[in-house]
Amino acid sequence: MADAGGELTILDGIEFSVRSGSAIAITGSSGSGKATLLGLLAGLDVPSEGRVKLAGQDLFSLDEDARARLRAAHVGFVFQSFQLLPNLTALENVMLPLELAGKPAAAAAARAMLERVGLGARLNHYPRTLSGGEQQRVSLARAFVVQPSLLFADEPTGSLDAASGEKIIDLMFSMHKEQGTTLVLVTHDAQLAARCEQQIVLHAGRLAAPAIRA
Repeated sequence: MADAGGELTILDGIEFSVRSGSAIAITGSSGSGKATLLGLLAGLDVPSEGRVKLAGQDLFSLDEDARARLRAAHVGFVFQSFQLLPNLTALENVMLPLELAGKPAAAAAARAMLERVGLGARLNHYPRTLSGGEQQRVSLARAFVVQPSLLFADEPTGSLDAASGEKIIDLMFSMHKEQGTTLVLVTHDAQLAARCEQQIVLHAGRLAAPAIRA
């Protein structure tokens, strides 16, 4: 990457693999490159060199539209800021990825998933009427309803109090195991990272430690 001062290296020499169905934590201080690495792993950003393979495909041999189709088929996302559409109900937010993918019986599948996360009584509520913990439950339902092979979670408890955050993490790990989803988690929380089988620690854009298996 280049800026007014010349070439800027954000990530350098990062190499690792993730076993299917496992959970991996990417940790490091602010500015260490976690968000950039997540963007590259998801194919949302394109590196100056290097490659990322997802579902057997080299992401950067594909154009933007093909990467988007690959994500739609294999990837779910959970964000710190929830990223729910404010004008859609909880049910409609969870139905959306199913409808975009042309899946049948979207309403029934979304309803079942919201019941799985404990929101069966909140189907017709809009995000503004839900607590932070409830909004993140809707986000989890939306991510898992498409049964992704890979879930990226970016500081999923960063906007929640400790009690709500713990419940969300327990739920996320439970669903990850139920579906056999590979979980890639960006976090500052050492206790949360310790729940993953593998940890990647970044410092100033480089691996500060080898991949650690818990």
